[in-house]
Amino acid sequence: MVKFQVRNLNIWFGTVHSLREVSLDIEENRILSVIGPSNSGKTTFLRMLDRMNDLQANFKMSGSVIFDAVDIMRIDRESLRKRVGMVFALPLPLPLSIFDNVAYGVRMHGLRRKKDIAGIVERSLKQAYLWEEVKDRLRESAFKLSGGQQQRLCIARTLAVEPEVVLFDEPCSGLDPISTAKVEEAMLKLKQDYTIILVTNNVKQAARVGDRTAFFLSGELIEEDNTDKIFTAPADERTDGYIRGKFG
Repeated sequence: MVKFQVRNLNIWFGTVHSLREVSLDIEENRILSVIGPSNSGKTTFLRMLDRMNDLQANFKMSGSVIFDAVDIMRIDRESLRKRVGMVFALPLPLPLSIFDNVAYGVRMHGLRRKKDIAGIVERSLKQAYLWEEVKDRLRESAFKLSGGQQQRLCIARTLAVEPEVVLFDEPCSGLDPISTAKVEEAMLKLKQDYTIILVTNNVKQAARVGDRTAFFLSGELIEEDNTDKIFTAPADERTDGYIRGKFG
């Protein structure tokens, strides 16, 4: 089943044409890896899926992004962001306990029963592969966690409000290999219940976790296909050049 249908999407910020005529389908319960050099439009594309670009000055778009058969521009931003969560490159825990970080969004949406909240916190931390490391220190400050643990905490906080889609914007860019492996393990498990779009500058990571891969260059979608095909027999020589490290 298709979760997002993107058709002829163009995005401008003032006179800068950031995305040009992008069209692709994003399938439910799959991981789409989005790769490309810096300033290729990857993050702009990702931020379009939950309308974060709307917040930038001089934003303008044409084309359409359809989410579950509804144009996202017709969906209230707050409602959309409850269904489409985002995990950013740098972990940004709140100045609260580990427990309260995960519970924050749930409480903001009106849930107050302590038993229910505790169950959601435990479930979300397990989904983020963090529960066993923090279950005996839930009342400690989130700032006492390592960088990799903080990133998984932010994943748990996103999952707690039960989105349908999770957007990852270079979530492992500042992490060591062990922490990166744990985040990737979590993503591979999460796709059973969520649709995942991963922007990454690490082509090996894209190959490890992506079911499909999209390659962006200078604001254009050059190609999008099954990950195995992209990495073994890409249709465009520019994709091959990027994957082989000839530029980017």
